[in-house]
This record gives sequence, structure tokens and C-alpha cells, in this order.
Amino acid sequence: MNEEADVDREPTLLYLISPLEVGGDFPARLARALDAGDVAAFQFRVKDVDQHEAARLAEPLQAICAEREVAFIVNDSISLAKRLKADGVHLGQDDGTVEEAREALGKDAQIGVTCHDSRHFAMEAGEAGADYVAFGAFFPTTTKQTKHVAGTDLLEWWQAIFEIPCVAIGGITPENCGDLVRAGADFIAVSGAVWNGDEAAAVAAFKAAIAEAMA
Repeated sequence: MNEEADVDREPTLLYLISPLEVGGDFPARLARALDAGDVAAFQFRVKDVDQHEAARLAEPLQAICAEREVAFIVNDSISLAKRLKADGVHLGQDDGTVEEAREALGKDAQIGVTCHDSRHFAMEAGEAGADYVAFGAFFPTTTKQTKHVAGTDLLEWWQAIFEIPCVAIGGITPENCGDLVRAGADFIAVSGAVWNGDEAAAVAAFKAAIAEAMA
């Protein structure tokens, strides 16, 4: 039991997820976002491109993250994460196992698992050695189709029992993140709320909202 969770909790940090389009001026936008606040990790999420093209797109973004000591996490693909020597991989329920990722990427890799609204999936991921679990969606989102809806009680339950960090994801904005922070989210995963507008202003707004919720 992690009974002192409320006493010595680390501040909730941002976990940025890329838009699907990461070419063009996106590297400059990423740099602005990372320089605007407390970002712990960046997830590289592209679809429908081959691995060679994905690696080309990832290279400048990975360098930007490395310069700022922000973890560079690859979405879905263990093989791409290994090719890039990424800091870790984020696995959906159909993207391979934690054990496969650990064997391919090594003991220091950050391995996260999407657990939707399932306590069972989360406990399985933790027992398999995941470094974090992700719950959601907490709010309606246009980034991807929402099949699962999670409540803040899930975060409270996880925080009370487990020491593995949890990530809240799905439709989160500076205006609605406070309840998730107070419920125990270690990380707030955001995409559209940052990239659909001024990314630096959005990150600063999240930073302020998180600080207010933790006060």
C-alpha cells in the first residue's frame, strides 16, 4: 500500500503526444512546447507510414527531446523504438507484450501500457513489469475514436494501492485537468489541447492549472 501518496506525491507532469502530422514546422513547435513548461515525455505517434519514413520524421524530434532531457517514447511499435534507440515504447492492448518490449529494448526502457478503463489490464501490466499504465478516455476526444470512458475513481484506486505511475489521457484541457490531478494522475497525456492552438501558451496554461490543483 502506498499510504503516503498524498503526503509525498511528485507534481503531476505533462506527457505530450504528437499529432499525426509531424513534418514541416512541427520540430520548431515541439521545441516551443517543451520550453514552455514541465514536460516529462513526448510520444511519437504516426500512422500509415513505413518504418524508414517514420525514422526520418523522428530524428529531429528525438534530438529536440534529448537536448531537454524529455523522454522520447514511440507509440505502438517495439521494432521502431529499437531502431531509434528510443527511451521507451507505449503499447496498446494489441501491440505486443511488456515482456517482448523489455527483451527488445532492455531493462532501462520506459514501457507504458494502454489500460483503457480496466483495473484488470492495469494490474496485468504492472505484474508484467510495465513502467506506467495509462487510463482513459476521461473526456470526449477528437484525436482518436473513444471506445472506453474512465472515471476519476480509477485514478484514486490505482494511486492508493500501486506505486507504478499512472497516466490520464483523453480530451484533457487546462480547464478540466484539475480533478484528474487531485485524483492522483502522475502524468496528464495531451495532444489536441496543445497542438490545435498556440502550443507554448497551452503548455503554460496546463502548468498553471496543475499547480493550482496541487496547491
